[in-house]
Amino acid sequence: MTRPSRVRLLLGSSCLAVVIAVVAGAAISAPRAAHDSGDEVLLDRAANAEPSDTNRPLDRAPLPAVELHRLDGTAVNTTDLLGTPLIINIWYSTCLPCKRELPDLARVQREVGDRVRFIGVDIFPASQTEESFARDRGVNYELFYDPDGNLTSMLGITTAPTTLFVDADGTIIEETGVLTAGRLRQIIAEVLG
Repeated sequence: MTRPSRVRLLLGSSCLAVVIAVVAGAAISAPRAAHDSGDEVLLDRAANAEPSDTNRPLDRAPLPAVELHRLDGTAVNTTDLLGTPLIINIWYSTCLPCKRELPDLARVQREVGDRVRFIGVDIFPASQTEESFARDRGVNYELFYDPDGNLTSMLGITTAPTTLFVDADGTIIEETGVLTAGRLRQIIAEVLG
């Protein structure tokens, strides 16, 4: 093979490698883009507050016993949260619908916090950034972290936000997607009394 042929072959191979790298990079980033656009789809369903079609139905399922963590690293088992009705909101800071619904959750929690225990479960690792994100939106209820996905995987939850309504004995009696303050009040009245 002559020197010019080798150079063309080398250049052609290099170009092919660049094209493959670009295509692979696009493929890797595609799920994130789909997830972001999925957040927008969930916003369209906010009025109905129905669970995502991708989450496993949880009606009457028991709340699994898993460890969640506080910002300071202390572990709390979900069984220790029982004894009063619970509203468990699963969220994270880069979720646009989560950002929009957190102030409504905080508002309703201030109204009914003596009858219903609200907790937020962030799927990201515990950090001051995550904590501040919620606090800046008025959240004063307890925040826990599930960075390994133990709670969400045991429940088959694949989208956020997801809110679970759990009776005092630990039975999940309702599951929703994005909530407004009005819809949250309605569900509390209907299923938690």
